[in-house]
Amino acid sequence: MPTYKIIQDKQDFEKAKAMRVAIFVEEQGVPLEDEFDQFDVLGGACQHILVYHEGEAVGTGRLRFIGNFGKMERICITKGYRKFGLGRVIIASLEEVARQAGKTAFKLHAQVQASGFYRKLGYTEASEIFDEDGIPHIIMEKKESVTVGI
Repeated sequence: MPTYKIIQDKQDFEKAKAMRVAIFVEEQGVPLEDEFDQFDVLGGACQHILVYHEGEAVGTGRLRFIGNFGKMERICITKGYRKFGLGRVIIASLEEVARQAGKTAFKLHAQVQASGFYRKLGYTEASEIFDEDGIPHIIMEKKESVTVGI
């Protein structure tokens, strides 16, 4: 069963960064200088996670808190592990971390080719299509209802 953990040490953080270079920079052609930013630090404004399948780190993502929502970023799965439902694990894990911080709304910049995947998870389009590093993207969001007891 796939599991996740919040990255708390340099070794795991380096695994996540190497995964992002392999997927975003080498596979998709995102410039290296655009892939990493001021949020790519341990103990900073983002929570970074690794997703494991059979004990091997195969996916990563990060979560940034902005106002009342959690913004999911840099979500990826290594090539040999796609189509195993691990993307769902990353999204569910990031949503769980956001909920633990009191957030009930989530946003992300989805690659247009992946928007159907996010729709299946309850996300809706919230923008026009735009270019991000030469790849068409769209903002997607999901809001959970909050039940108040009386």
